[in-house]
Amino acid sequence: MISTRIVAIRHGETAWNASTRIQGHTDIPLNDHGHRQAQLLAQALAQSDPIDAIYSSDLQRALATAQAVALQTGAPLTTHVGLRERAFGALEGQSFAEIEQALPELAQLWRTRVPDWTPPGGGESLLTMQQRVMTTLGALAQQHPGQQIAVVAHGGVLDLLYRAATQQSLQAPRSWHLGNATINRLLWTPQSLTLVGWGDDAHLQGLVRDEL
Repeated sequence: MISTRIVAIRHGETAWNASTRIQGHTDIPLNDHGHRQAQLLAQALAQSDPIDAIYSSDLQRALATAQAVALQTGAPLTTHVGLRERAFGALEGQSFAEIEQALPELAQLWRTRVPDWTPPGGGESLLTMQQRVMTTLGALAQQHPGQQIAVVAHGGVLDLLYRAATQQSLQAPRSWHLGNATINRLLWTPQSLTLVGWGDDAHLQGLVRDEL
């Protein structure tokens, strides 16, 4: 059976991660902490199994993380808009607490992960994002049978990959970690996505956050 090994990575930390603000498609850079996480991640991956290709969201927080990995591993890097975070429209830039206080009805829809709810102002539903992410992953993975690729994206993207690999619904309560710059391993075949390992943060020396 043709398979592709995938190292799935959430970008390093940003200032909006630290202040629990929703980023979505807003193009926020890594903070100093995030750059350090990216360097530690890159060093760890350079010492593990070879990476044949790196694919990254085109948003700069993911791209900067991927560039650090590319520099250390020598693997070619390509950006793909299909790996972007979920678009949250008018909610981007607000903290979770601010949304709950000012827009409690919308906060409830977001908290309960209503699959077809679309955030106002150009947002994206979970169902639409799921189709985008899984289609993108399949298209990238099938180009590398028998190889290993790194996919550098966002917390929402990794959440969907974990759910697909463990056959959990979009609304299942999350009990898994989505830390910045942790190492997560999956196995893709045309028939399935399988979880191999998740949430490896040993390389980060305690510099990890999970605010989702």
